[in-house]
Amino acid sequence: MQGVAASRADARVRPEREDDGAPELPVDVRRRISALARTPRLLIACDYDGALTPTDTGDTNTARPHPLAVRALRELADLPATTCAVISSRPLTSLATLSRLPAEIHLVGAHGTEPDTALHTHPSNKPTALQALREHVEATATCYIGGGDGEEDALAHLTGPDAGIRVGEHTAPTMAAHTIPDTPTAALFLAALVTERRAWTFGERPTPIERLSLLSNQTSVALVGPDARLAWLCHPEPDSGAVFAEILGGRSAGTFALAPAHGGQPLGQRYEPGTMTVHTRFAGLHVTDYLAHPTQRGRTDLVRVLSGTAPTLVEFAPRPDFGRTPVRLRAHTDGLVVQGADFPMVLHAPGVQWAIDHDGVHDSARATVHPTSEHPVVLELRLGTGDLSAAPVAETDRRRAVRDHWAGWLDTLSLPVAARELAARSALTLRGLCTPSGGVMAAATTSLPEEIGGVRNWDYRYCWLRDGALTVRALVSLGSTAEADAFLDWVHRVVATVPSPELLRPLYTLAGTDLGPEETIESLAGYAGSRPVRVGNAADHQVQLDVFGPVVELIADLAHRRGVLADRDWELVRSMAEAVARRWHEPDHGIWEERDEPRQRVYSKVMCWVTLDRAVRLAGRFGRVVDPVWGPLAADIAAEVVAKGWNETVGAYTTAYEGEDLDAASLHIGLSGLLDPANERFQATVTAVEAGLRQGPTVYRYRRDDGLPGGEGGFHLCTAWLIEAYLLTGRGVEAEELFAHLVERAGPTGLIPEEFDPDSERALGNHPQAYSHLGLIRCAQLLDRHR
Repeated sequence: MQGVAASRADARVRPEREDDGAPELPVDVRRRISALARTPRLLIACDYDGALTPTDTGDTNTARPHPLAVRALRELADLPATTCAVISSRPLTSLATLSRLPAEIHLVGAHGTEPDTALHTHPSNKPTALQALREHVEATATCYIGGGDGEEDALAHLTGPDAGIRVGEHTAPTMAAHTIPDTPTAALFLAALVTERRAWTFGERPTPIERLSLLSNQTSVALVGPDARLAWLCHPEPDSGAVFAEILGGRSAGTFALAPAHGGQPLGQRYEPGTMTVHTRFAGLHVTDYLAHPTQRGRTDLVRVLSGTAPTLVEFAPRPDFGRTPVRLRAHTDGLVVQGADFPMVLHAPGVQWAIDHDGVHDSARATVHPTSEHPVVLELRLGTGDLSAAPVAETDRRRAVRDHWAGWLDTLSLPVAARELAARSALTLRGLCTPSGGVMAAATTSLPEEIGGVRNWDYRYCWLRDGALTVRALVSLGSTAEADAFLDWVHRVVATVPSPELLRPLYTLAGTDLGPEETIESLAGYAGSRPVRVGNAADHQVQLDVFGPVVELIADLAHRRGVLADRDWELVRSMAEAVARRWHEPDHGIWEERDEPRQRVYSKVMCWVTLDRAVRLAGRFGRVVDPVWGPLAADIAAEVVAKGWNETVGAYTTAYEGEDLDAASLHIGLSGLLDPANERFQATVTAVEAGLRQGPTVYRYRRDDGLPGGEGGFHLCTAWLIEAYLLTGRGVEAEELFAHLVERAGPTGLIPEEFDPDSERALGNHPQAYSHLGLIRCAQLLDRHR
């Protein structure tokens, strides 16, 4: 469908602007257009005389519909889940001849009593015809546009999200929620509805996910597109509501854009080496973006520096809480004050002259600035403060402090030789996903889709026990332990909130608290029309018994690196082992958090074994006392997995004991050391995963029916696992080849999202994804050893 929509771009209806002589739609009507455009199944029904054609044209036998209205109805009817109809007092044959509307627009004549073939009932009047249409298409909202006499009965039957539009000047009261003056304005209404409905259905043409660059100061994160548009920023926390969510909702979800006034295209984007500062270059314009170090708790400063010779157009339209909070902008000598959000917000921009527009709900601001190389223009978006005074530290000094913070840390790491620059960017990215609370984001975003147009859109801005442990463990392997210490502090605080460790949830907010209910943001169209846009994650109520293993392995790595095992960390190991001892035998939802029935999953059992195995080893090395049941229980779990996880028909270890479906996570039966890599059954599993789950440059998690519609791309972490499995089984050439493919999946600035679709060759999923970057680091380290 998107290809069809794109191919018709030149022929699309475009509402004429006010300065072109077209009438202006009232504010209440514009608001209703936005609401109607976002309903799942929309019915638009119009009267003919008075709505589509004026009633004062003289000869009613030759009255043609307004051309703009006809084009709009055609395009609306061409959109998915959108039905158009004309219900007229004219006889059906006359209506068809006169209107010349295409067959996809349903016609009902003779005051609603003569339907076309769409309806199998025989309505008795306009209201019953409208109701029959509504039921036939299962409309979630109906818009009825009435213009002539006898419209009030139909308008009176509209309820809830329905909208009644009365056209023309009428002295009698109307049941319609809105009135517009004439037929040209009704045509403009339909044209505007086309624009918003299409954007809602397909989404605006989005930036490829892998081309988005991450900004971070470890308190906040943001994404900047290759055209210097701010695509994503939340406040006051990275898992709070978005202030700018253009990547999910287009301009209406928040805009902060910088571009040459002459309209030139971006020439390139890069990170300043070793930092999280992003440079975007246009002809005559250079944009530098970074998040400054926070000067106070709850404050975020996004600094945007413009230099060069080109006059630059600035667009600024914050939309707090995913655009659900109306905002007003107030211009001051030193910038703009944003009113309406739950927290103070200003744009520090001394001397800039702003033009402020109001669309009836929100304000937007525009300005043209004139930077030079000697005198750059500095724009500072300050969230969490209303202070418009000059910063006490010069911008160049703030930028230098940011550079030193990141580059100085990077210099302390022991980076792999393989793909060294990409591994360095991966390390910076992982650290950028770590927060002051110790919580670690699984990814910076929510609802970037696993399938374009699909429903597999999840919120990854939280801290998973598993993901967080794997992320900071990757940093430990490079030589940085501060992030692991902070994460373990976070884990200790979370464990203290539950009566027993086996009751831990798989994920929590970055602050370590329970998530609220998962909800959808109905006002956002989603990336490329992929809905729903979700906030929260219902997986926090699942049973995931694999989460204990990564935490214990992290503690083991720290202890081995330091030569000492902290008492509190040993107590955490004991808690994890006890949790496994109580629950290892249960079915669970597993690492992929499938919203289906729990199963006896091989990967989860392997991670239960890892928990006990590493606990026993730690105790032996550091002289700790173990529960005597741990060793035998670990052996029992291993024996059960080896026996029950193997499927003779498939010739591999499968997802779960009771099924024949493959899962890349089951490779961990060898990657973890439970089985010797030389074991024939492990090698057969590697071959089966390669044959069944690898497609060219990527590896899928699984191919089974998981209870959700649609599909997904290959998962970069699974690609990393197969690379490791190749190396363990002596297949170095295949490992090198697949690693080269993984490296190629990185975007121009070195960031990697969650997934890759080998058919469309496009990136998918939330971005940047910690799993993808830690997988790349792990593979680079293993290849160094192999080489």
